[in-house]
Amino acid sequence: MEENNKTPDPIPNNDDSKWFLGIFYFNPNDKRLFPRKRWGLGWTVNFANPYSVACLLAIIVAIIYISKFL
Repeated sequence: MEENNKTPDPIPNNDDSKWFLGIFYFNPNDKRLFPRKRWGLGWTVNFANPYSVACLLAIIVAIIYISKFL
């Protein structure tokens, strides 16, 4: 028998009150920059955390900056 070694999220992010329009995660009590998505694979941005918004903006600026030189 196999054991499930996955650790659960410390803060569940499937609470409807934490999702704006059902797709934008906004939880000021969650300190993670990129929590797991509500559905599917991957991560999303915690828009209540200013550092995660800054990281998202830095990624967007970097993509625009690099695309101008290619």
